[in-house]
Amino acid sequence: MAMERAATCKILVPSGVLGSGCPEDALERGISLGPDCIAIDGGSTDSGPYYLGTGTSKMTRRATKQDLRQLMLARDRLQIPLLVGSCGTCGSDSGVDWMADIAREIAREEGLTARLALVYSQQNTEDLLPLLDAGKVTPLEPALPLTPERLLECDHVVGLLGYEPLADAIAAGADIVLSGRTTDTAVLAAVPLMRGFPAGASWHAAKTAECGGLCTVQTRLGGVMLTIDAEGFDIEPLHAENQCTPYTVSAHLLYENSDPFRLKEPGVVLDASDAQYDAIDERVVRVTGSRAKAMPYTVKLEGSGGTGYRTMVFSAVADPKLLARVDEWLGNLESYLRAGIASVLEIDARDYDLEFRAYGHNALNPAPSLAVPNEVGLMTLVSATTQELATEIARYCNPILLHFPLNHDDPMPSFAFPFSPAEVELGRQYEFKLNHVVQLDRPDQLSRTLIKTIGETTIA
Repeated sequence: MAMERAATCKILVPSGVLGSGCPEDALERGISLGPDCIAIDGGSTDSGPYYLGTGTSKMTRRATKQDLRQLMLARDRLQIPLLVGSCGTCGSDSGVDWMADIAREIAREEGLTARLALVYSQQNTEDLLPLLDAGKVTPLEPALPLTPERLLECDHVVGLLGYEPLADAIAAGADIVLSGRTTDTAVLAAVPLMRGFPAGASWHAAKTAECGGLCTVQTRLGGVMLTIDAEGFDIEPLHAENQCTPYTVSAHLLYENSDPFRLKEPGVVLDASDAQYDAIDERVVRVTGSRAKAMPYTVKLEGSGGTGYRTMVFSAVADPKLLARVDEWLGNLESYLRAGIASVLEIDARDYDLEFRAYGHNALNPAPSLAVPNEVGLMTLVSATTQELATEIARYCNPILLHFPLNHDDPMPSFAFPFSPAEVELGRQYEFKLNHVVQLDRPDQLSRTLIKTIGETTIA
């Protein structure tokens, strides 16, 4: 006899990213609501290409371990699946292994035993070349068509997995799933989708809760609980003193999404154009009317590679005469430095890059400012093919950045360096080199899964 499907599926989302913390009282309340799984994102590209380029985590190990310990203990109490997506910030193989090492350590310390699934999504660039040759890799605006040369420039490439490899791991008996790069929503949608709940409600609920408490009124009071059923989903904050409103819930479809009604995921498009948001009470919102349409199965590729080395010099300027004509001064400064780098250091302009960021004067806003700043923090960035060359150029700039006048015949001014030495070597720099999708024949084509037991009975 076929087993009757449960009427609801509850997903506890403790926070927007593992390592950011969830108040203990909020988590305990979430546990008391009887969730069917715990799901959380572990990464992002928000902090730039460095983390994927190096295969390292933005979050500290201690903060990550503290959160993972909370969730592993809760999972053990409830005997439900725990899923973590995009491990180690970037979702590289090293990020998954880093998280797995933390999980094993926690299991030993707490006397826990669990079946641990590691779902890898890092790609060998050579293995992607046949897909590129077959015309299955397509650029996303504003990227250009991908070339083999551009692909091979990447130090690490990951595919943003859909929910299927995670669901397969749970179906294979995993208690804890630590995944490489996934879409932010896939890790939350995996359990309801594998249990047959509607795709529209499951994907919309996952999108709403992907950042934990960001869809609530008080965004720092922990995450949310999703309750999905055959007609839609309810969402409420974990913390008893927090609220969800139709405004905070509906607004999240605009978060990192250009279309307020449609969201593309691997193999599906969420259509929320007919969604209705109703306040059940002052804390809980009910969402109905979301639909999903199957599409050709594509996965986004993220790749990062090195672009040289960089050295920074930071100086502080508070000369009123100069600051009244700061753009003119910056133009003169750049011309003087570039001429000296060519004549004194004999370095060709094609072999380095010199950039100024005048904080306090349009460093973040390129629009001309009418106000004269009181002070400007001038960040000078030198990029070159080697760290030694970048630092040599920065050191040449040092005395000029300390005393360069507005006019040639002005008395020599003095500015300030906040530290000594003034040059700070920033190391190798990275850039995102891929903004493309690849069409696949099956959802697990870019994933690899390994399942082992951790804890007192760990298998070597």
